[in-house]
Amino acid sequence: MAAIPLLGSYKMGKFDLSHRIVLAPLTRSRSYGNVPQPHAAVYYSQRATDGGLLITEATGVSDTAQGYPDTPGVWTREQVEAWKPIVDAVHAKGGVFFCQLWHVGRVSNTGYQPNGQDPISSTDKQVPTQVLHDGSIEEYSRPRRLRTEEIPRIVEDFRLAARNAIEAGFDGVEIHGANGYLIEQFMKDSANDRTDEYGGSLENRCRFALEVVEAVVGEIGADRVGMRLSPFLDYMDCWDSDPEALALYMVQALNKHGILYCHMIEPRMAVVNGRYHIPHRLLPMRKAFKGTFIVAGGYDRDEGNKVVDEGYTDLVAFGRLFLANPDLPKRFELNAAVNKYDRTTFYTSDPVVGYTDYPFMENSV
Repeated sequence: MAAIPLLGSYKMGKFDLSHRIVLAPLTRSRSYGNVPQPHAAVYYSQRATDGGLLITEATGVSDTAQGYPDTPGVWTREQVEAWKPIVDAVHAKGGVFFCQLWHVGRVSNTGYQPNGQDPISSTDKQVPTQVLHDGSIEEYSRPRRLRTEEIPRIVEDFRLAARNAIEAGFDGVEIHGANGYLIEQFMKDSANDRTDEYGGSLENRCRFALEVVEAVVGEIGADRVGMRLSPFLDYMDCWDSDPEALALYMVQALNKHGILYCHMIEPRMAVVNGRYHIPHRLLPMRKAFKGTFIVAGGYDRDEGNKVVDEGYTDLVAFGRLFLANPDLPKRFELNAAVNKYDRTTFYTSDPVVGYTDYPFMENSV
């Protein structure tokens, strides 16, 4: 069988990848009390392959970083110890495992915050009420605008979380600078109305993000650091008036720090149903970035092969498809049918259903 582009090997810094298929970071809400659980070792190892890159679900950097039920953290000793057997299970299958570091900022409410305090953000503007995938309503608390002198403490949270992730055994970390969360709340002008050195100009709005990158790189080395960006996304009322300028500024700044990869979400991310059209609007960023470039956003086998073959990207991250097909690389290799995902179980707390019970090919009827 002729090799397909997605199954070509790739050298990502010091990591020898056997294929170009990446497990995208996916919130799964099964880390009870913000502590990773043993069933996560089953989930991630199911999706691990020798020389395959996996990125964890978004993982909180502090007790103020939370905004969703049962999401994991990496800021306490208990959390670090709980991650170790999960990382070991992935490494036992030869996988490369990165931990995505996350702070939700204003995408939270007082119920998730220590002592019921207000969520923190770049702004005091509140996220509008959201209708969730299941039709339920999510209300967000009015955030508290971080004072200028408080921002270094949040940067320090990311640095310590990166150190903890490496101690837990991860091969590296991905800084979550996408999807309307704290870092993006600083970067995008719809959510940043500051008048200090963290607001106003593009350079100022990106200052916090790049201070986080600098701190994490200084702690664990640029060869272990990636960053996820979504310049074209409008999620949680977080958008930018000039996403192209923002994206180019960020990738050029990331080049100066020499980080391993940039993981960028396609502008088509907002499209949910039907076939996707690839607009190739990330091409300027791909050309500008000097490290490994990863794209995400509704790709299937054919489109993934196409963009790798054309040189539009180095790697392709798959979310829902990989969630529902733990053996996705093998299915792509054989051009086999894929399991359909069940959206209703994406965020349930069951340790098995919708989590580790998706069938492998040999178990499919």
